[in-house]
Amino acid sequence: MQPMQPMRSMRSMHPIKKSIAGGVFALALVGAGAAPALGADRSQDAPVTFAGTVALSNCSGSVVRTPQSQPDDPALVLSNGHCLETGFPKAGEVIVDQPSKRTFKLLDADAGELGTLTASKISYATMTDTDISLYQLTTTYEEIENKYHVAPLLIDPRHPRKNTDISVVSGYWKKQYKCSVDGFAYRLKEYWWTWKDSVRYTPECQTIGGTSGSPVIDDHTGRVIAVNNTGNEDGEQCTLNNPCEVDRKGRITVRKGINYAQQTYGIVPCVAHDSKIDLGRKGCELPEPAA
Repeated sequence: MQPMQPMRSMRSMHPIKKSIAGGVFALALVGAGAAPALGADRSQDAPVTFAGTVALSNCSGSVVRTPQSQPDDPALVLSNGHCLETGFPKAGEVIVDQPSKRTFKLLDADAGELGTLTASKISYATMTDTDISLYQLTTTYEEIENKYHVAPLLIDPRHPRKNTDISVVSGYWKKQYKCSVDGFAYRLKEYWWTWKDSVRYTPECQTIGGTSGSPVIDDHTGRVIAVNNTGNEDGEQCTLNNPCEVDRKGRITVRKGINYAQQTYGIVPCVAHDSKIDLGRKGCELPEPAA
């Protein structure tokens, strides 16, 4: 996984790639219309910038909204499940509404630090089926835009497409990686975690630890289509920081040096009024906590 470097792994930088979690293995497992009150989409084909991305203590992330978000909703920050300050969730574990005072450095278009945002809770986090965390902030989208003049990134409600040109934008490293969607892994297995329908990058995106949680942005629309999370570092099969692909027939493929992300369109149906994560909402298929 890709938490942060010093651990590139898991990917601490990778996972899981790309987090940075010093001391523990960190992972890097690295809708259509917009809500008018929050502003329209970025102009198509405008250059991707760092505006709206954030730096965590060990990972990257971004302030995100869904098409139904309203200006007075509490803002959400998207990162990886393996980037949590409490450590990696176990396989099968789902975390909801857990108090948190985590802070995030908000960046402007040129990667300059604008200020600090603070969480009120971890609204949702898991490393089962996907590798995501959603923090609810103490500030609303409108308050952030008024104070910092930065708009949240819009999560695309549609499944990403192969060959899409993308940018992986790391707030932690203040660096962008440019490549394309090479395809999708039916199952991606790393250590004891398994993710579904993962995005595979073309080789140009050589993400590192600390890039975990970076938004994967469609260069054409400017929308978030995935969240960066891991990569195969050593050519090993299904081990920590060495995810393997498993097809529908159980056949395993190892792609050394190739990196991956988890799709985000599935988040959209699960976000209700006031940014509440409602796992029972129609169309929401995110994993639920065990009874």
